[in-house]
Amino acid sequence: MTNEMAPQNEDNDERENSKRAGHGAPQKREKKPPKKITEKYLYNSGLAYLQRFPTSTPHFRRVMGRKIDRSCHYHKDQSREECATLLEKTTQNFIRIGLLNDEAYLAGMINSLRRRGLSAQGVMSKLTAKGMAQSTILPALKDYDAQNGNENPELIAALLLIRRKRLGCFGKNKDGATNKELSALARAGFSYELSQKVLMMTMEDVEALQR
Repeated sequence: MTNEMAPQNEDNDERENSKRAGHGAPQKREKKPPKKITEKYLYNSGLAYLQRFPTSTPHFRRVMGRKIDRSCHYHKDQSREECATLLEKTTQNFIRIGLLNDEAYLAGMINSLRRRGLSAQGVMSKLTAKGMAQSTILPALKDYDAQNGNENPELIAALLLIRRKRLGCFGKNKDGATNKELSALARAGFSYELSQKVLMMTMEDVEALQR
């Protein structure tokens, strides 16, 4: 009986030794070196990015600039200044054909962020991170709120947020604002006073506001 079991134990030992030696372990794929910067590469790479992620012109420049930095770090014979010139040419080309349109991007983002229930501060934070200037964002945000007839846009946005996240009267907790709920509204950029107000509203209060 002992002799019959021996080969099986040897097989187990071999498998264990193989694992320790790295045999059978998934091999990590080596990273491909960055491509050299050409006008064609910047166009194709930029087009692929914009088809997946519509963005602002400043943010597009940052994204593509990082590609240039990686390429120039690897390919020492490239001129960073010449690559930057090619990027600017590509950027202007995308602006000309409408793939980069900061006005349309800004309007679409404000609409999306407000409908998600972000405060004015939250909208500003998101869009400045994309390279948009506050002096451009603020009037566009005011226009959006005015066109949608929002006399109290912050209150409306906060209500949209608690509806989406099922907080306050839209959630299970009916006993007033909890710290967790207040934190959720604070992260979206709402003041403590407004957060408390919307979280204390009843469904009847919300329906009366919407009439």
